[in-house]
Amino acid sequence: MPQKNKFSGLNAVMAAKAEQLGCLPPEWLELIYQEKWFKLFVPKDLGGLGCSLPEALRIEEKLAFADGSLGWTVTLCAGAGWFVGFMEESLRNSIFSNPKLCLAGSGFVGGKADRVGERYYIEGHWTYASGALHASHFTANCTLFENGNPVHDVQGNPVVKAFILEKAEVTILDGWNYMGMIATGSHAFQVENLGVPLNRCFDIEPAKAQLLDLVYQYPFLQFAEATLAVNILGISLHLQELIAVAFWKRDAYREYSEKQRRYFQRVFEKQNDQVKELKRSFYDSIEASWSELEINRKITPSTLKKISQLSRKLTQVCRETNAKLYPFAGLEAAKSHTEINRVWRDFNTVSQHALLIFPFDSNSSY
Repeated sequence: MPQKNKFSGLNAVMAAKAEQLGCLPPEWLELIYQEKWFKLFVPKDLGGLGCSLPEALRIEEKLAFADGSLGWTVTLCAGAGWFVGFMEESLRNSIFSNPKLCLAGSGFVGGKADRVGERYYIEGHWTYASGALHASHFTANCTLFENGNPVHDVQGNPVVKAFILEKAEVTILDGWNYMGMIATGSHAFQVENLGVPLNRCFDIEPAKAQLLDLVYQYPFLQFAEATLAVNILGISLHLQELIAVAFWKRDAYREYSEKQRRYFQRVFEKQNDQVKELKRSFYDSIEASWSELEINRKITPSTLKKISQLSRKLTQVCRETNAKLYPFAGLEAAKSHTEINRVWRDFNTVSQHALLIFPFDSNSSY
């Protein structure tokens, strides 16, 4: 019963308002702060929920089902909040105690950071920072320099590290002009000749985690794949539900034949069952990976490979299923002001994410 109350304000009316505003409405932000959803992975002693990955994924799926922009914004900002585990103690204590903390950022390596003495001087331009309009801080990946000279690792590759920046230190650029996920406000941002102390820099490799919680030992690639996949799943399940409603509403005045009704029912059940079966396999693999982490403090390569594959397969099946079912909704689904059209646009925007386009990780051998 408390779970129902928690999500009760996440309805279609508020989702339409969010899209009109181009950001999450104040009512939703208050709920997010109250429930600490931007702090899913922040330890409890820093005011967070301290969730395990399986717990967080189920919350993110529910939020994405309620509204794509809401689920995505929480997921990306909470994902940036996961970086707390890799920050130096004084930095995390000064930032993460804020009850309205929200980190936005970009995985894009869009800047350079030049170390001169005891400061880094940063400049750059980063795209697709979901939640930028709500952010208290931003994270940005930069190529490192020292006194103007590029820094390389032992293999001779440029060194890239993440930095955390205060909202007042960045300029937000209005660059989110896409058909869906409008309320994510995934704008670009830039910085020019900004000097920051050395502790604003951090690595997100498990071996360099500053906190001992298990979640910071979870490999970032599979962490990212899984969190994105549950958003695509939640939006898809919502869309499929709306397609079924639209079909039976059309049937009430078009009076489909019994053969047509049976055909739709067969197709819908087959597609829906396929998604739900894959959902079960996906969550089973996540639980298995978490159990391995609890017992062994690491996850086997075969389990990580399976999570990558299932995250991508789940996304692909959602694409195929939604494409097969969408025509049954009729022209009502093409009206831009309807709920089903908004959810369809959200799906066809978010499913373009580069991380899950291919059925395999392009950096791996499988």
